[in-house]
Amino acid sequence: MCNSGTNSSPSAPAPPPPPLTSFKNPSHLLRLMDDDDGDDGFGHHQDHAPLISKVSDEAKAIGRLSVPMAVTGLVMYSRALISMLFLGRLGELALAGGSLALGFANITGYSVLSGLALGMEPICGQAFGARRGKLLALALHRTVLLLLAVALPISLLWVTSTGYILKQLGQDEAVADAAQTFAAYASADLAVLAVLHPLRVYLRSQNLTLPITACSLFSVLLHGPINYLLVVRLRMGVAGVALAVALTDLNLLLALLCFLAISGAHRDSWVGPTSDCLRGWVSLLRLAVPTATAVCLEWWWYELMIVLSGLLANPRATVASMGILIQATSLVYVFPSSLGQGASTRVSHQLGAGRPAGARRAAGAALSIGLVVGAAAASFMVSVRGHWGRMFTTDADILRLTSVALPIAGLCELGNCPQTAGCGVLRGSARPASGARINLASFYLVGMPVGVALAFGARLGFAGLWLGLLAAQAACAVWMARAVASTDWDVEVARAKELTKASSSSSTTTTTSCTTNHHQQHECNNNNTGNAKAITTTTTTTCTTTKTTTPHAASNINAGYVPISESGSNNDGSDDLEKLEEGLMACTMSGGVDVDTNAARDKQHCCNGGAGTAEGNDSSSERAPLISVGDDDEAGDQEHDGDGGGGGHVRLAIASVVVVD
Repeated sequence: MCNSGTNSSPSAPAPPPPPLTSFKNPSHLLRLMDDDDGDDGFGHHQDHAPLISKVSDEAKAIGRLSVPMAVTGLVMYSRALISMLFLGRLGELALAGGSLALGFANITGYSVLSGLALGMEPICGQAFGARRGKLLALALHRTVLLLLAVALPISLLWVTSTGYILKQLGQDEAVADAAQTFAAYASADLAVLAVLHPLRVYLRSQNLTLPITACSLFSVLLHGPINYLLVVRLRMGVAGVALAVALTDLNLLLALLCFLAISGAHRDSWVGPTSDCLRGWVSLLRLAVPTATAVCLEWWWYELMIVLSGLLANPRATVASMGILIQATSLVYVFPSSLGQGASTRVSHQLGAGRPAGARRAAGAALSIGLVVGAAAASFMVSVRGHWGRMFTTDADILRLTSVALPIAGLCELGNCPQTAGCGVLRGSARPASGARINLASFYLVGMPVGVALAFGARLGFAGLWLGLLAAQAACAVWMARAVASTDWDVEVARAKELTKASSSSSTTTTTSCTTNHHQQHECNNNNTGNAKAITTTTTTTCTTTKTTTPHAASNINAGYVPISESGSNNDGSDDLEKLEEGLMACTMSGGVDVDTNAARDKQHCCNGGAGTAEGNDSSSERAPLISVGDDDEAGDQEHDGDGGGGGHVRLAIASVVVVD
């Protein structure tokens, strides 16, 4: 039958919605950690809760994401220390060559792959918030292909040209040769990271952070024995240290894959690779390239500081002190980096779920936590100024430079922590280009001139370079805070809807033909999931649907549909609920479902309501769920916070479908 989008009897009351117990979302992963907003049914109590309490709830949610990632960061930091210890065991030449190779690898490879992988973060987070699980797998496939394509030329560069480039830059030939050996064997790590980086983002977007921590700990526990086997027993030297890094990352990747295979945690957000991952790259590249640019600009600044320190008086002491200080900043950076990841994930979840008030609170909570973490980091750096250098050397000049610069580095963390949290907010709201512009202006238009002027012009030397970094971090923190504070979260919710639509594949074309057999004949054709023309009839109608689907696209179909009567039954013996479900499923088949619930009342749809079974799997994956299951409290938040576009209460996405018996 063909159902009109308007009720022919306006006086008839609308049927009451089915009870909440009749809705079952089979995706046990596609939830927002209970959203911490009153998702447990007590939203009517939290509607009047103070704003500070709601921000506190968001802070707790971000903490549940960030703390496991911070532990993971500390575990991976210990891996770097183990590698440096084995390099030091091999002697001064091996240590210098390995350190130089790591700096070259950070600039040309590791920063690029890490930044490109973060480009999928807003897509995955917002798709998870919108309960469009299959889109996460599609983003994963595309990002893996992107990183593999980028890793290939980088690998060739490392294998063939590392030593030559370093020699052209004036490095010692023996050190450059050792760096060439390290980079050649480390190139095997690039292919592993091309899969590992996107996989971690894919899991983190679904709140699966503890498995990443556990698998990281497992792999690092094997890192020491692997180094011992390759370096000491097999006497591979520098090559053994580099190969051990690649094998440890491979162990981490295999551990994560084993976790997914055993637990099945990915099942509700997974679809096998199809030809769809070869299309729709524009939206991914628009996010990945600016994100990689922002990451690289910040990473490269520290490498440039090492180069500039070599131009100062007593370059041996200044370069060594810079290396010791960067070890300290790398340790401390684990915490703001994890906070930024948690903020990005939480903000993207809220935006994908259509909750502007929740996204605003998450952003405010992230910046507040950033201030606290920055104060703690600054206190730590100041307190260890007389002890940190002694862990690495006993040279008096190096210790003096380190103790002078550590308090300045601590002050830098007062700006670095909140600005990293703000960068995560921008990334979660799919605005990495803003973060890239801020990093460019802060580090290279403010920090670099100030550092050079103070170090060489004012003759402050080593301390002048760190004062330049302090100026850069202060400017970056101010601009990041301003960007977050000026955000229109209602606009960002609309952008999130567009992003999840643009990122999904458009591989299904539906043609629906409806014909009536009484007095008149109406035919409506719907191509490429457009809205069908309205049909008003009171006679029996036969509709036929023809679908043309690209190969392998069937697995993506009906990704977001939540069956009405999947877990419930009609207790009163009537079959109205089943008929309504058939009508909804048929409308999805014809492409006549308007996912905008506010506009559904004003539109008419042509859909199939035949007497046979409704093919639920013929629903296009492009559609939002026909049933929106969310939080009652967010609707209250919109009233009190003045934000529109939220709404999380249970409702039918089609409010005016009339099922004709």
